[in-house]
Amino acid sequence: MESKVEDRQRERRAGIRHEVAIFSGKGGVGKSTFTANLALALSVKGYRVGVLDADLHGPSIPKILGMRGRRMEGGEEGGAPVEGPTGIKVVSLDFLLPDDRTPLIWRGPIKAMAIKQLLEEIQWGELDLLLIDLPPGTGDEPLSVMQELPEMDGVLLLTSPSELSALVVGRAVSFARKMGVRILGIVENMSSFTCPKCGERVRIFGEGGGRKVAEEFGVPFLGEVPLDPDLSGDSDRGEPFLLKRPESPAARAFLELAGRLEEELGLRKG
Repeated sequence: MESKVEDRQRERRAGIRHEVAIFSGKGGVGKSTFTANLALALSVKGYRVGVLDADLHGPSIPKILGMRGRRMEGGEEGGAPVEGPTGIKVVSLDFLLPDDRTPLIWRGPIKAMAIKQLLEEIQWGELDLLLIDLPPGTGDEPLSVMQELPEMDGVLLLTSPSELSALVVGRAVSFARKMGVRILGIVENMSSFTCPKCGERVRIFGEGGGRKVAEEFGVPFLGEVPLDPDLSGDSDRGEPFLLKRPESPAARAFLELAGRLEEELGLRKG
């Protein structure tokens, strides 16, 4: 028999058609920047998108989307997401912390409780897709999200081209499978850099790591996102990259990945 808490959580999420977590085995692969721009790409294509920033110790989605300084509001019916560019709905602990220097000194059980509350108490409304930005690794937050959302549609695994990153994302594949979560595919971030002066394409971090691990584990390889200095710079300034530079190769890659996710999930506009 379902508890009152489970009933309430289900009721809060009743308007969300699809839920997908963005997951990586290690840090430094650009996961939050990827999540924010994938959300923008889906929103530009006409979908109602939400983002749950579940990276509790390093919430950065608000910064990337130019939403720093905003605050979440709550009431008797629960908290409300903060609306960002193109109408994206965002929930992040960054909206609740008093300042940038406040550390989050929480052990595992408290983090699990926080994840549970974020999933139970937020009034998301009607969404075509909720993206969940998980912290790197296979620790408390990914475990809590996958346990709390056993019916979510799946995870996207993000890696870089290096053999080390591919090795670690292999552990993330095994983790997701042990949790019984569908792996929608692997994406290789920072795949190559094109010199703006000579046009030469350089594989700075190696080549083929994402495709190799996808073939090894028998999961779809969804594509590559090239390295673009403007992507990092715009994110640091809180200027949504995909909206500012829609014709860039990286922006086109995000839009193509959004299209592949459409196909994998059978997305339809609300």
